[in-house]
Amino acid sequence: MTESASETSATTETAGPLDGLRIIELGTLLAGPFSGRLLGDMGAEIIKVEAPGKPDPLRDWGHARYKGKSLWWPIQSRNKKCVTLNLRVEEGQQMLRELLEHADVVTENFRPGTLEKWNLGYEQLAEVNPRVILARISGYGQTGPYGKRAGFASVAEAMGGIRYINGFPDEPPPRMHISLGDSLAAMFAVQGILAAIYERDVAGSGKGQVVDVSLMESSFALLESTVPEYDRLGIVREPSGTFLKGVAPSNIFKSKDDKWIVIAANQDNVFRRLSDAIGRPDMKEDAKFSTHLARGDNQEELDGIVAAWAKERTGAEIDQVLNEAGVICGPIYTVADIFEDPQFQARDMLLEHHDPVIGDFIGPGIVPHFTRTPGHVQWTGPWDEGSHNEEIWGGMLGRSASDLSELKDGGVI
Repeated sequence: MTESASETSATTETAGPLDGLRIIELGTLLAGPFSGRLLGDMGAEIIKVEAPGKPDPLRDWGHARYKGKSLWWPIQSRNKKCVTLNLRVEEGQQMLRELLEHADVVTENFRPGTLEKWNLGYEQLAEVNPRVILARISGYGQTGPYGKRAGFASVAEAMGGIRYINGFPDEPPPRMHISLGDSLAAMFAVQGILAAIYERDVAGSGKGQVVDVSLMESSFALLESTVPEYDRLGIVREPSGTFLKGVAPSNIFKSKDDKWIVIAANQDNVFRRLSDAIGRPDMKEDAKFSTHLARGDNQEELDGIVAAWAKERTGAEIDQVLNEAGVICGPIYTVADIFEDPQFQARDMLLEHHDPVIGDFIGPGIVPHFTRTPGHVQWTGPWDEGSHNEEIWGGMLGRSASDLSELKDGGVI
């Protein structure tokens, strides 16, 4: 890992599994840039395009500051090469088309129709590079009656159905304290990009295509069996608080030292191990608890038995006893707890980052792990707008220093 973007060379690290893949990242804030981060973590070259003088708001996002800087930007934009380009003017659009000749994928998360307004829709891009894959992330997708709407994760989670089933009965549906819908859409975008690359390069079509990802649909995709349950049985799944109705025991239980512990022993074999571990082997043969359906019918009673046992022991004791018995359990962690956990440390999930402006800090590690071609954080998000203009516009597209000066003066870069 290097000290600054300008000193970084991919040759200093083992190449990641996507080494050699070049991606142009358009768009700002969360979903589009998160997909770029994930691809960059795995070794793809990410060229992030920002409007000159109007950079990605993520550079200054959030209220938690360190040395006056956002701590999200250097994570979300790690491994990215940042260039400036005005896509609203013809010369900027032409430069993007030239860059496209050297790229495999373009990602964007503008409101549908924006690229078309700039004469950069998929048809125009494919004329320049028929192999290009365009991943488009939006609130509701590129088509349909809501297609032109602006969309945020908060609304996508609500309309996608996951917010309604979250929380407690008869209480306002809460949101996660993260932008879950954006992150889900980014992951589906990465999945779609990789599938499109496989179809193009391995299956052999040689052609690009559009990967159309909706924040709402990405949230909806998590609804498990709720769709056929409603279709065939008219069931509207309701929020259930800390447990899943009919799945027992699988809940949170408070320890003697006021720690919340998740105990999940709803599968038959695991439940038998739990019964022995808590000194209640009789439950294994009790008709009220011996099967999955029976435990669901007697969920409240069973949870009460487990809760009484847990209340007499510390969180550490519960964790040790049940894990040694092969029962799935674990404490509910804060981020402070995560920093102390040896599993996160052993798996490099608390990864040291070296930033030339804010100094050394710990950021999240790379998921997933690869045995031969691990991903790396080669550099953190560059703080200077257009930090890679010379490398990309000059080195890749052949613009001279005087050309770049004129382009900057003209507001193109």
